[in-house]
Amino acid sequence: MSREELVAAFVRTRLTFHRLRNNLRTVSNPDLHHLTRLERPHYQGFAAVHWTMRVEQATPGWLDDRFHFEFREILLHACVREKLVCPTYCLMPDHLHLMFLGLAVASDQLNAVKFLRRHLNRLLKGEPLQKFAALSRAQPRDGWKLQSQAHDHVLREEERKQGAFASVCFYILANPVRAELVKTEAKWKFCGTVVPGYPDLHPVQEDYWELFWKLYYQHREPIPTEPLKKP
Repeated sequence: MSREELVAAFVRTRLTFHRLRNNLRTVSNPDLHHLTRLERPHYQGFAAVHWTMRVEQATPGWLDDRFHFEFREILLHACVREKLVCPTYCLMPDHLHLMFLGLAVASDQLNAVKFLRRHLNRLLKGEPLQKFAALSRAQPRDGWKLQSQAHDHVLREEERKQGAFASVCFYILANPVRAELVKTEAKWKFCGTVVPGYPDLHPVQEDYWELFWKLYYQHREPIPTEPLKKP
């Protein structure tokens, strides 16, 4: 892709992101960097949440194969720490989308997103993930960072049904197509899934959803039938 084509594609993704942002939760605070959140329990346990994070400065160049590889490593750690799976993510030239789904009563997506954002900001600054890695790995970048707060959409009960849930995930995957970066979702290489223990899963493979739900119910804790008692 030529530089002119890259710039044109970047502009289209900016327009796509702004249309998406206008469809997200309306907030009374005029400072869009400080969005209202639901109460913490909405992000805990078996919650399903679509997260959107914008990258500032609004210039292309940070998204490449190496960033994608290290993003997957951080995302894997976030999932393991908080007992989550990420059935779908998509990295765009100026923002990223991901879906988190809890596997346990103790799962906490706010903790996971805080961890993820801290390490993604390190990557955007050009720092190596391992602090004692060779200095030659570090690649100073142009001042990119994540917007100070992520957008979120906590899925309602009807959106959690398997068909509806898959449709939300497909909408995430279709971002590059709507932005005219590629012709089909399978052509965009900066997307995927993270289910710990299953590195070869990909959301565009033919049998993905059948296999994903099988693994999800295999690894998910039983839902408590009574409220948990405080110690």
